[in-house]
Parts: sequence; structure tokens; C-alpha cells
Amino acid sequence: MRNRSRTRRFGAAILAAAVLWPGSAGVATAQTRIGIENGATPAPLVLESIEGERVDLADSFGKRPVVLEFWATWCPKCKALAPQLAAAQKRFGDRVDFYGIAVAVGQDPKRVRQHLATHPLPYPMLWDADGEVTRRFMAPATSYIVILDDAGRVAYTGIDTEQDVLGALERIVQPPS
Repeated sequence: MRNRSRTRRFGAAILAAAVLWPGSAGVATAQTRIGIENGATPAPLVLESIEGERVDLADSFGKRPVVLEFWATWCPKCKALAPQLAAAQKRFGDRVDFYGIAVAVGQDPKRVRQHLATHPLPYPMLWDADGEVTRRFMAPATSYIVILDDAGRVAYTGIDTEQDVLGALERIVQPPS
């Protein structure tokens, strides 16, 4: 009986935390504070692509807008976001750099490559082997998107499937000249 009571209290505490946790019950937008602070200027990172090639994000950060999606093969919300991100990349890809950040939870580069072979994305997928990028951007979950403006400042963060990535990019991307 005592164990059952502890289990119920523990379950109730977990449920309360899930209800109260920011963004856990649905959409988080640029107006809802999640992850890295808007206006922050994160330092560029050097990562590897899922093919093992070195990618220095200093080539993009502070030079042109950047979209980062924290992603996993097993993430249904990432799958749901794929058409929106593909449309954004198609519209803004000449002026914005897009990167997927494959988190190292429940997957490895080989599994990511296999997944992308049958479900391709129109932008490079980078491998966050040790979770450094996930921690640096304070990514609360997969389907988390960070957009940096051309000065390298965080201009948007969002999570879940109901994000307005196109709208966020329209607000920060300069029209073509």
C-alpha cells in the first residue's frame, strides 16, 4: 500500500511538471520564452556533417541569417515541420543558411544517413555528438528552431509543429537586391 501511494504521488508530480513546463502543452513561439534568450549572440561552432565533414558555422553566424532545427529521426514533430522548413528554404535559401542539428539521443550518424536517404531534407544535417550545441542553445526538445539574424543575434525560437518560420524569416531577411 505504501509503495502504491508513493507511485501515485510521483505520478502526480510528473503530471504537474508536464502541465507547468513551458511549451509542454503545445506551441511555443517567439513570444514564449524557451531555450536561448532572444537577442543573445551565440558563438559560432564547429561541427561535423553526418558524412563526417567539418562544418564551421562561423562562415554563416553574423554574416547572414541562420535557421537551426534540433532534429531526430524518431521525432514526429520534426517530420511534421519538414514541409514548412522545405518551403522556407526554397523561398529564402539564397539569403539564409539552414542546418539541421541531429541530436545524439536514440540515433547515430549511420541511422541519420539511412533515414535521410528515404526522407531527404533540402539542407545539411549536422551531428551534435556530445550535446554541446543542444546545451549551448538550451534546446528543450527536438522540433526546436532557432533563427539568428544577419548580425548573429537570436531573433526567433520556437518548438512544436505550429511555428511560423516563414513569418519569422520575413521579419528579419532583407529583400533581394
